Amino acid sequence: MTEQQIQQHIRLALSTGPVRLWRNNTGTLLDRQGRPVQFGLCKGSSDLIGLRTITVGPEHLDQRLAVFAAVEVKTATGRATSEQLAFIEQVQAMGGWAGIARSEEDARGILQLPQA
Repeated sequence: MTEQQIQQHIRLALSTGPVRLWRNNTGTLLDRQGRPVQFGLCKGSSDLIGLRTITVGPEHLDQRLAVFAAVEVKTATGRATSEQLAFIEQVQAMGGWAGIARSEEDARGILQLPQA
């Protein structure tokens, strides 16, 4: 499977229930005047970004909260760049869920979802 196929499968399989994932394209293109325009969250940001709903305890009056999630998709032999690893580490350090997925099962683990 290509990285794009794995990514599409993960996005469609897991964007239900408590999770919503969106494709995050990043890069630079030239506008009509030839000026570079950057798009996407930032260099190194994950392929799939989204939210994972959680229910917190009574100290927050049982509110449902959305936690930021980032899934970097790679093939079995794909390697993350240093920028991608730094993005994942930053999301995790701030309490979000992030990691590298080579399959739907990997993504479920990152998002703390039960295996299918």
